[in-house]
Amino acid sequence: MKYGLYLPNFGAFGDARLLASLARDAEQAGWDGFFIWDHIARTVTPHVVDTWVALSAIALNTSTIRFGPLVTPLPRRRPWKLARETASLDQLSAGRLVLGVGTGGLGGLTVEWANFGEELDLRIRAEMLDEGLEVLTGLWSGKPFSYTGKHYQIKDTQFTPTPAQSPRIPIWVAGNWPNKAPFRRAACWDGMVPQVDLKQGDEFSQLEAAIQYARGQRKKEAAYEVVYSTSLNPGNHPARTVERVAQYAEIGITWLLEQLYPEHFRGEWQGNWPVEAMRQRILQGPPI
Repeated sequence: MKYGLYLPNFGAFGDARLLASLARDAEQAGWDGFFIWDHIARTVTPHVVDTWVALSAIALNTSTIRFGPLVTPLPRRRPWKLARETASLDQLSAGRLVLGVGTGGLGGLTVEWANFGEELDLRIRAEMLDEGLEVLTGLWSGKPFSYTGKHYQIKDTQFTPTPAQSPRIPIWVAGNWPNKAPFRRAACWDGMVPQVDLKQGDEFSQLEAAIQYARGQRKKEAAYEVVYSTSLNPGNHPARTVERVAQYAEIGITWLLEQLYPEHFRGEWQGNWPVEAMRQRILQGPPI
C-alpha cells in the first residue's frame, strides 16, 4: 500500500508557496503522494489558490513524490486546455503527475457551477466527462487528432510535447457509491477514487462492494489503483490505526490518503486553520 496526503486548495491552504512547502516536507518524511482539491470558488471562504498554479509549485519543489488534483471536475474545464496543462506538468515533474477526474458532484452547485453558467445536469456532465477523457488522451498521443462528439469537436490538431509518462498520465476516476455508473467509468481507466456515505452503512462493506463492482467491470488485467481518503490521526490511536490500515489493505485499497483539514484538528472552516499542527502531522510520516 502507498500513503499520501489530501489537502484543500482554499482557506489557509489557498497559498501555492505553502502547499509546495508542505509537499516538500511530505517527500522528506517518506510519503508517496501529495494531492490537492480542485475548487475555483467556495462558500466557506473566498480565499482560494488556483490548483494548477499550486501543482506547478509542488512540481518544482519536489523530486520523487507523486502529486495531482483529486479531483478536477472535467465538465467545467476545456479538455484541450487541460491536455496542455497536464502534459506540461508531467514534463516539468519528470513524469510524476496523476490526474484525478470526476463530474464535480453536487457540492458547490451555486458558487462553482450556477454562478458561472456551468452545466448543472449531472447526466450531461457525465457525458462531457466521457468525451473529455477521449479528447484528453487523444491530444496526449502527440499524433494528428480530430474528434466529433455531442459536446466537443476538434479538427486536425496535434499537441506536442507529449506527457513524460508512457503510455500516458495515470487517470483516477472518482465516484460516490452506491451509484454504479461512475465505477463503470472508473473501470476503463487506471484507478478509482471511491467515496462512501458513512450514514448509509459500514465503511468497509461499502468500500468492498464498490471495489468488487469496479474490478468486475475491468476488461484488462493491468495494475489498477484503488484510492481512498480518510482521517487516521495515528498519534491518537496507534494500535487502532494499524488495525484500520490492515483492513483497508485486505479489501483492496492500494493508496490510502490522509485528509488534512480543520474539522479533523478541532478547528472551524471559517476560523481556526491549524497549519502548523498539520505540518507536524505530515512530518511524522505515513501512518505505519
